[in-house]
Amino acid sequence: MTGVEGYIGCLLAPILLRRGYEVVGLDTGFYRDGWLYSDRDLFPVFPTLINKDLRHATEEDLSGAEAVVHLAELSNDPLGENSPDITKEINHKGSLRLAKLAKGLGIERFVYTSSCSVYGISDADRVTEESPVNPQTTYAECKVAVETDLGAMAGDDFSPTFLRNATAYGASPRMRFDIVLNNLAGLAWTTGKIAMTSDGTPWRPLVHVLDICHAILAALEAPRERIHNQVFNVGDTKANYQIREIAEIVGDVFPDCEVTMGPSGGDDRSYRVSFDKIRDQLPEFRCEWDARRGAEQLYEAFKRIDMTGERFQAPPFTRLQQLRYLLGTGQIDESFFWKA
Repeated sequence: MTGVEGYIGCLLAPILLRRGYEVVGLDTGFYRDGWLYSDRDLFPVFPTLINKDLRHATEEDLSGAEAVVHLAELSNDPLGENSPDITKEINHKGSLRLAKLAKGLGIERFVYTSSCSVYGISDADRVTEESPVNPQTTYAECKVAVETDLGAMAGDDFSPTFLRNATAYGASPRMRFDIVLNNLAGLAWTTGKIAMTSDGTPWRPLVHVLDICHAILAALEAPRERIHNQVFNVGDTKANYQIREIAEIVGDVFPDCEVTMGPSGGDDRSYRVSFDKIRDQLPEFRCEWDARRGAEQLYEAFKRIDMTGERFQAPPFTRLQQLRYLLGTGQIDESFFWKA
């Protein structure tokens, strides 16, 4: 599993281990400094770790694997726009190279975490896996490119599965505060205010990070004919929200939080997504979380650790901020490789 030390990976690894899988994780460690809380029940054991950049993965690293779960990419749209060339090198070329290594070793299952951001802007009532993609950012363009190239590799000996996750939220030890619900929850806790810079009318589908983990597990365990070269939107059709709704839910959960809206404009990405296919073809998967329950989970987590504003704003919990910090302090070079 790549990205084992990330927001999703640090939760997925224990789930797979408890399920009886042997897990070998690969991660370069960009966000290792970001550990928001500990939970002994969640982490009875840790996976074997290969501390390596995705671009340096070798056949030896994958030797003996029966499946690959690929999470490790430069995550989110702002980071992709800040470093488009490196994003393409890692997210597209690096992912394609990893898939070729896996196929060459006879590893049949390859689960790739894509994103609903590939839909970009859509006036459709609900976009489906068959809808035209309309990527608006380098990050989303790379997701489309990987899906296309890996799909062309599919055959009797290689079964890629593409999970287009809705926008993630929810508590994780390797927390991210650069995704909408988590960010709004952090603002509500540390400032008592959510001041929207837009009118909040764009639509976004949301999915809890633990539901993403269980979708990956379902893809790993489903019969081959159900997942072979298939694209699945990951989420729940009921969990399409306008940004303003998300802000209002968070403001309602966090006591004495003031919510205000701004003018229209800014990020105009807006899309509502149908999740009927994953419900029908992977019936083992069902979303167990909604936005309100996720906000309540974050409130309880912040309360338990007495989270401060300084902690909320710490670089490791915001992808672009952390990469800028590592670059600015000379810890990584311009190609995002660690310096000696």
